[in-house]
Amino acid sequence: MSPRPEEAAMRREVVKRIETVIKDLWPAADVQIFGSFSTGLYLPTSDIDLVVFGKWERPPLQLLEQALRKHNVAEPYSIKVLDKATVPIIKLTDQETEVKVDISFNVETGVKAARFIKEYMKKYSLLPYLILVLKQFLLQRDLNEVFTGGISSYSLILMAISFLQLHPRIDARRADENLGMLLIEFFELYGRNFNYLKTGIRIKNGGAYIAKEEIMKVMTNGYRPSMLCIEDPLLPGNDVGRSSYGAMQVKQVFDYAYIVLSHAVSPLARSYPNRDSESTLGRIIKVTQEVIDYRAWIKKKWGIKINLSPELDNRLKIRDPVALCSGEQQQNRDSEPSYNPHLALSFASTQQLSSGSSASSVSSLSSSDIVS
Repeated sequence: MSPRPEEAAMRREVVKRIETVIKDLWPAADVQIFGSFSTGLYLPTSDIDLVVFGKWERPPLQLLEQALRKHNVAEPYSIKVLDKATVPIIKLTDQETEVKVDISFNVETGVKAARFIKEYMKKYSLLPYLILVLKQFLLQRDLNEVFTGGISSYSLILMAISFLQLHPRIDARRADENLGMLLIEFFELYGRNFNYLKTGIRIKNGGAYIAKEEIMKVMTNGYRPSMLCIEDPLLPGNDVGRSSYGAMQVKQVFDYAYIVLSHAVSPLARSYPNRDSESTLGRIIKVTQEVIDYRAWIKKKWGIKINLSPELDNRLKIRDPVALCSGEQQQNRDSEPSYNPHLALSFASTQQLSSGSSASSVSSLSSSDIVS
């Protein structure tokens, strides 16, 4: 479900509409995009995250809400002001496109996080492929948001970065590595072998697994490490997974995915009755007809408006791995950009998997406390 040029064009229009309203109110304000639209790691139904920088004593949430209503930017009942949240925001759904937007004020952490993620996307060219599949996997199980019992996109991305940083096979970080194998190994590590009770994840300084007792020594405001403890690489003392109360549900579905995919690539899979009618990835990921229709509508309406900059155009040329199991492949074959065929998701046999699995080898990376 990687981004298409017309989807990026549509989202830029949404941003432009909102930015126009903001600039009418505060001409000197600076509107910046962060989150998945900034990094290019967004699904067709992902939100757009905006932050407005300016000189206010308090975030002018109500003033902007009134202006957005006046200009009919959002669906009438979709605008919500969350002024009691840890980070006060305005939530809305764009009237024309049904894209959801979150707007905050003077919060720099999101912009810094987007820059940080982009750096690791350059370092690990496989990272976007893994993230897009994993985000779709969690989305269809309502585990892609903290408030629905899942984990945040930032937590998921940091887990994937750590997975690649500490992978025992050096070739796992190569651009032509088998993505299917990496996906199974990711599910094995975080669904089966990672010790959530005792171990935290560290990204900085090349990455490490670290005992939660060590992390607690530098945590602020008397917090204790959470079940999914991820040291914030940008904000010392902050646990990124702190609000992920449903982390164990995510662990369970990762374990489920590992079991399903491992069985699907085993020699016994040849005798499965639906082997020829369903792709391997299709056993754990489905793209709904509603999403397929929405993408077709976007392509029809915004396809002729595309005028991408070279930088964005290059970033969007990512093979759509999930489409391989969605039934879209035939209709999109002519329109998809060229890609490296070695990067398409494929799945190894269990013999190949077991010989280099990251999860089975993770105990060699640090103390035995890392694995259960």
